[in-house]
Amino acid sequence: MNMQSILDSELFALIGYHIQLKISFALEIIILLYTVMKAWTLAIIRFFFNPRTKSMKDEIVLITGSGHGIGRQLAVEFSKLSATVVLWDKDEEANITTREMIKALDGKCHSYVCDVSVKEDVKKVAEIVCREVGDVTVLINNAGVVCGKNLLDIPDELIERTFRVNLLALFWTTRCFLPSMIEKNHGHIVNIGSSAGLTGMNKLTDYCASKFGVTGFTEVLNYELVFGGHDGVHTTLACPAHVNTGMFEGCKLRFPFLMPPLETQVTVRRIMLAILTNQKIVCTPRSVYFFAFMKTFLPVDVMQHILKFCGVSTFMDSFVGHQENHFQSSESKPCSNVEQLKSGKKSV
Repeated sequence: MNMQSILDSELFALIGYHIQLKISFALEIIILLYTVMKAWTLAIIRFFFNPRTKSMKDEIVLITGSGHGIGRQLAVEFSKLSATVVLWDKDEEANITTREMIKALDGKCHSYVCDVSVKEDVKKVAEIVCREVGDVTVLINNAGVVCGKNLLDIPDELIERTFRVNLLALFWTTRCFLPSMIEKNHGHIVNIGSSAGLTGMNKLTDYCASKFGVTGFTEVLNYELVFGGHDGVHTTLACPAHVNTGMFEGCKLRFPFLMPPLETQVTVRRIMLAILTNQKIVCTPRSVYFFAFMKTFLPVDVMQHILKFCGVSTFMDSFVGHQENHFQSSESKPCSNVEQLKSGKKSV
């Protein structure tokens, strides 16, 4: 075989290889379009018709910040579904109240004092729970704090506390309970974020930054599970707007009749439905989806004008916060940085 024949054969082989690559790429594009259209169709159907709910019987559900509001109501709802509920809260007295409410419903419940802002405390109490109750199959990261000050007015200690409770605690609790979920390919991680973790709010620099972190944490955790082939372990990110729990007591938008404070029971029912149907993200009210979508394509200045019109710029001006017991707002009386840290507002 002469040199020309060899060159011709190599040329034909190269052409054939490029054609094969293009055909393979075209096929993958077709498959991608099919899967995307299928996902879109299922999402549209799900928007109008709720899918079948899963059973919670014999599941072990751990809820942080279970002593008040959303955490307490979630605990009650899960107990009604025959789940074993594990209560975590720094406030022992409030946690006992939640436990007694569940016991009155003949529910199965275990309560523990745990400060989720302390990594060592989380690990220690997690080991006790696994030993005394069993492997947690549903983890609900609900505990959170809010300071409600301008960036330059927030003591360093409160900034660190916000991130320890609102964000870092999710890492510690998830790392404690996720391995057993992955091993069994069965479980659910639920993170209570906020609409402020999708669209920022004035005078909530630390809070919004931590909640944006919750959004990113949940999104990437879901990627790790899906791309890792753990299809039996689910994630849900809940992003409610202002819930009437006392955490943002005194705050209001310019037109409250358009977006009034959410009632706890209504919010919890929506979150429960999302968990029971393995919904990846749930925003309450639905207008939160709209604002989050607008933010992605509107110019920054335009979005600022819209948010100012809605009252986001003045939402925190009348902030009071919790006013009873250890929820006493640090803004209701003068106090030192240390006193502010000790009386940091605890979420529900």
